[in-house]
Amino acid sequence: MQTLKHYSTLALLLLFLNCNVSPKAIDYGGDGCHFCKMTIVDKVHAAEVVTKKGKVYKFDATECLINFMEDFDTSEIELYLSNNYTEPEALIDATKATFLISDNIPSPMGAFLSAFKNKTDAETFQAEKGGDLYTWETLLVKFKD
Repeated sequence: MQTLKHYSTLALLLLFLNCNVSPKAIDYGGDGCHFCKMTIVDKVHAAEVVTKKGKVYKFDATECLINFMEDFDTSEIELYLSNNYTEPEALIDATKATFLISDNIPSPMGAFLSAFKNKTDAETFQAEKGGDLYTWETLLVKFKD
């Protein structure tokens, strides 16, 4: 009976650990984009989503993440993450980010889309590089057009 109790505890622990809803580090040069299949190499434009069950989908650009959402049940997504342009490899909450579309900042898929953790940084780059600022909501509307 004691052995059964140990196995049950171990099974519950493994089940809990496998449902961890958190970002996973992107292996730049190793991971591929779930949407377009390109190898993810750009450390300032990558993105990922994490489902409520903990499954992670990685993308080479936020625009691939947005295109992926068209054919995915978004009610299953817990986290939307984009790389912070000013801090390479750092994933930030895309729903709270400020986005800049500027022809002077290329992104992997040609949308010229960059994410910034705070609006001040985005405005600084906008003043230098030009372009338009978007919230997550206004960005999704723009990509639907």
